[in-house]
Amino acid sequence: MAIRSRSPFEWVWDELKVAGNAVGASANEGSVSDAVPVVRRIGFKDLGDALARGWEDFQAARSDVAFLCCVYPVAGLVLARIAFGENALPLIFPLIAGFALVGPIFGVGLNEMSRQREMGRRVSWVDAFGIVRSHAFGRIVLFGLLLVAIFLIWLVVAGLLYDVTLGPQPPTSVGAFIHEVFGTNPGWVMIIAGIGIGFLFAVFVLAISVVTFPLLLDRDVRLETAIATSMQALAVNPVAILAWGVIIAASLVIGSIPLLIGLVIVFPVLGHATWHLYRRVVR
Repeated sequence: MAIRSRSPFEWVWDELKVAGNAVGASANEGSVSDAVPVVRRIGFKDLGDALARGWEDFQAARSDVAFLCCVYPVAGLVLARIAFGENALPLIFPLIAGFALVGPIFGVGLNEMSRQREMGRRVSWVDAFGIVRSHAFGRIVLFGLLLVAIFLIWLVVAGLLYDVTLGPQPPTSVGAFIHEVFGTNPGWVMIIAGIGIGFLFAVFVLAISVVTFPLLLDRDVRLETAIATSMQALAVNPVAILAWGVIIAASLVIGSIPLLIGLVIVFPVLGHATWHLYRRVVR
C-alpha cells in the first residue's frame, strides 16, 4: 500500500489540530455553522475606504491603541537584541521581516475593537481582550499557533539559506557581516533568494489569513471554512488582495524606521483596517 508523504505545512497543520483539541473544546464546536460565506469582488476604492475607516478607529482610541501596540516594536527590538547577543546576526532581518507573518495574531484584538465600535460601543484597550470570551476563541488560538509555526519554519529556512551561501560559521562582526552580504556574490545570492522565498511565505500567509480572524470573530464558522474563505478572497480579488499585501509590507517597512517606533501608529491602523476590509470582502 502506497503511503502519501505530507508536506511540512500539512504536517504542522495536522500536529497543531491535535495539540489544539483541548483549546478548541472551549469553542462549543457543536454550534458551528457549515455555511460558506459569500465573497464579493472589491477594488482599490475599497482598500482606500478600509484604510480610512481604520484611521478613524485609531483616532477614536488613539492613546489606548498606541499603548496596546507598543508590544510590537518592543518585541522586535528584544528579538534583535537577543540575536546580537547570541551572535545570530544573520537572523536579525528574517526575525524583523518575519514579524509580518505573525502580525495577524497581534491584530486580532484590534479587529475586536473595530467590531465593538461598529456596534456603537465606546472602546478602550481592554476591549481588545474581549476575544477570550469569543465563541471562536479556541479556533483563534489554533490559527495563531499555525501562524507561529509558519514563522518558525521561515526562520529555519532563512538559517539554512545563510548556511549554504555565507555560512555555516557565524560572522565575526557586524561590519564583516555587512561586507559579506553586500560585497560578495554569495551575499547577493542570499539576498535575492531570501527575498524570493520570503515573498512566497508572505503570499501564503496573506492568502490564508487576510479575513480569517475577522470572520472567526464575526461568525460561528469552522476554522477550515474561515481559511478557505480567505483563500477564496484572494482567488476572486487577486489584484486587490495582493495590493493590500503590498500596502501592509510597505507600511511596516516605513513604520520600522527608525527602531520600529512608527509601528505604534502603522500597526493599529492596519489592524483596524483589516476588519473593515473584511466587511467589504465577505457578505
